[in-house]
This record gives sequence, structure tokens and C-alpha cells, in this order.
Amino acid sequence: MSAIRLLERRNAGAAGVRLSAALTRLGPSWVKFGQFLATRPDIVGKQLARDLESLQDKMAPFGMDEARAVIADALGAPVEALFAEFGPPVAAASIAQVHRASVVREDGSRRDVAVKVLRPGIERHFKRDLGDFFFIARLAEQLSAEGERLRLVAAVETLARSVTLEMDFRLEAAAASEMAENTKDDHDFRVPEVDWDRTARAVLTLEWIDGIKLSDRDALIAAGRDVAAVSCALMQSFLRHAMRDGFFHGDMHPGNLFVDDQGRIVAVDFGIMGRLGDTERRFLAEVLHGFIVRNYRRVAEVHFEVGYVPDIHPVESFTQAIRAIGEPIHGRSNDQISMAKLLTLMFEITSLFGMRARPELLLLQKSMVVVEGVARALDPKFDMWTAAAPVVREWIARNLGPIGRAEDVTDGAVGVGRFIGAVPELLGRSAVLVRRVDELTRAGFVLAPETVEAIGRAEGRGNRQIAAAAWIIAALLAALLVKLW
Repeated sequence: MSAIRLLERRNAGAAGVRLSAALTRLGPSWVKFGQFLATRPDIVGKQLARDLESLQDKMAPFGMDEARAVIADALGAPVEALFAEFGPPVAAASIAQVHRASVVREDGSRRDVAVKVLRPGIERHFKRDLGDFFFIARLAEQLSAEGERLRLVAAVETLARSVTLEMDFRLEAAAASEMAENTKDDHDFRVPEVDWDRTARAVLTLEWIDGIKLSDRDALIAAGRDVAAVSCALMQSFLRHAMRDGFFHGDMHPGNLFVDDQGRIVAVDFGIMGRLGDTERRFLAEVLHGFIVRNYRRVAEVHFEVGYVPDIHPVESFTQAIRAIGEPIHGRSNDQISMAKLLTLMFEITSLFGMRARPELLLLQKSMVVVEGVARALDPKFDMWTAAAPVVREWIARNLGPIGRAEDVTDGAVGVGRFIGAVPELLGRSAVLVRRVDELTRAGFVLAPETVEAIGRAEGRGNRQIAAAAWIIAALLAALLVKLW
């Protein structure tokens, strides 16, 4: 058995139903906690994670008077002065609810908007419940070595940061604006326009989308849409966002996705977003490409180069484990191969080799599972690999090919420089070096007593050249670390 799942049981299906019901009864912050657990199959097990994915983020709406009060307080004006019309809630979730409204443009015409209003008291309730989450996580880490490996306290800290950001709608508006800028030249994807004049910490106003939900396959077909093309566009858009932009939508379930009258996919709800740095983007691209071309050695090497697997393990043993994942998928038709399942299996294997949980990759994996599920629901013969290959090849060619170049691997790591595309291994080694230097700076730079003593002995022997060189090296290293700090 690879690892003892902290919450996994044989009857996980029944447990998942009971747990979902219990979390719903406990309130909004517990619902959000359950949704977070659904993104962490490494903690709760695959079956329970799948059961928790069905946990509905639906709550009873709060009253119109409360909504109006929140808007007036946030925007400094009564609803009547801000909107020409303001209707009842059309959706209510754990953190907020959405109203359909309209505003008057400068030319006198009206435009429909979606107004997201923060649930009154949610911040206070979440702060109170967060203490319980931390207590459980600390206890699990103290009582279980597996709990410590999974970094449960860090997981709760991630949840806390995520929900805190999610409850500030100015940040969600900024996320929508950033994604709109990233995708402005994409012909098959777009983002609703933000109404900044009617957006504040507790209120978000966006362009209203009158598209067809991706969950309504029959309506898409009736409207003349090619569902196979929509499925392909969805997956390629997601991979472009992750690899090209390093910024992706972390909650792309069918309720958040529409097809507009021009056939473009439109995403809404930007409260949960994922970011990938250069290292993570390269990791994703090289792993997917390695599996596509059956280069398992390269898939294994990139894990070591970016520092995800401790180098105490032989790369040959890890290559063997990766081959055990990759070979069974070959010989099957492409539409039978699940990329999301492959990544899930890969993360399970890596846990055997001491790879620590990485929240950014887990959100990526969870999002890919959801996107793949939506695509296959639209087109049962959806070919994940054919859809992904052009995006992966484009990234590889541009970043690791002859004309590729390396960006700074870590903020402030000036001078890492540019590398020719023929030596991607050098890029990986540089990434490891800079990451380890960054970790050292976080702990503080201290010369070991043995080093100081050795320098003293060198001076005592009169070997001043060696001593001077040692002090110069120490000073340069200290200056570099201070600069990076």
C-alpha cells in the first residue's frame, strides 16, 4: 500500500455522502472546506475526493434588504442610484449570491450586468471555523507521519489564503481583468468585462452573459454548435492558460462555462485561480510531452531537475515507476486515455519517492480532471492527447527549442540569464540552484562554525591567499543572498 490515507475507508462512497451532508449542515465555511478537500485526493483518498466534488456550493439566499445594505455600504450609494434595475438573487453560494441587474450607459442605452454580493457575516464565521481546521491539521501532523508528509497545516494555510482572497471581490475583478488581457487575442475564449465603478470589496459587477451553459449539450447542438470542436477548444484554452500564461481558472465546472453567440467559450467566477511559475510550466509541458512520445527517462529526469523528487533516489528506479504508468496507456485508442487519470497515477507514484505535496500542482490536476470531464460529457469520443499535443509542442518549441530562452526562474534572481534551447537540462539545474538559494535566504545566511574555524586556521598558517579567497567567496555569497532577499 503506497500510503495511508487519513480519511479514506473501504465504504468511502457512503462516507462521502454522509460527510457532504454533515458539512452542508455545519455551514458555509465547512462547505468550502469540503470543496477544498475534494482537490486533495492525496489526503482523503480518490473515492472520497470524487464524492466531495459533488458537494453543492448552494445555500439559501439572504434577503433583498440585506443585499441592498451590503451594496450601499460597499459602494457608498443606494442601489437605486447605482442600477436602473436590481432583481432578486439568481444563484446563492457559500460566500456570495448573484443578482441580475441593469445599468444605463452614457448614450442612454441599458446593459445587463451580474452583481455578486458578499454574504453578510461570512468573514466572521470563516475566521471562527478556521481555528477548528488548524486544530485538526496540527493534531493529525502530531499523530501521523503521513499527516506530516502531506503538510496538513500548510494545506489549511492554503485554504485560508484562498478563501480570504476569494472574499475580496476587488481581487476577483483583478483576476478577471488579467485573464481578459491574457486571452484578448484568443479567438475561442473570452472573459466578461468588469464594471469597476460598481465593484468594491464586497460587491462585484460584471457583464451579464447570455450564453448556453456547457452542461446543456442538447441546447448547444440545437444552436448548431459543433460539440467536438467546443470540447477541443476548452481543453486547449485551459492548457494555454496554464502553460503560456501561468494563470488558469481553478473552478472550470460546467456551471461556470458558457458558449456565446459567436461560438466562443466564456468563463465566469474567478474566485479560485491557479498560478504556475516557470518551473511548474516547464514541468507540465515536459511531462506531457514525455508521455506523448514515450520518453519515460525524460519524464523522470525533469522531476529531479526541478527538485520535486529527492535526489537520494536513483533516476533509473523512478524511470521504471514512470514506465509502469505510461506503458498501459499505449495500445489503447486515444479517446480511452485520460490525461487527468494519468497525472493522478503519477502523483501517487511520486509519493512513494518522497515527493512532497505541492498545492499549485494539485489545483492544476483537479482543474484538469474537471475540464476533461466537461469535454468528455460534450463529446464521448473526445481525444485528450490530440487536443493537447499542439499546445504542448508550441510551448516546447518556443521555450526549449533552438529559439527558446530562459526567463528568470525566481523573482529577483537577476543574472540567471538566457540559455540556448539545446541545453534544457542546464535550465533545470539552474532552477534547482536558485530554488535552494531562495530556501537558504528564507532561513537566513549563516556561516557554519566549521567554515569560520577553517578560515582561521588558514590565516594562522600564514596562507593569506587562501584565506583571502575564502573570505571573498563568503562575502560574495553573502552579498548575493542579501540581494536576493
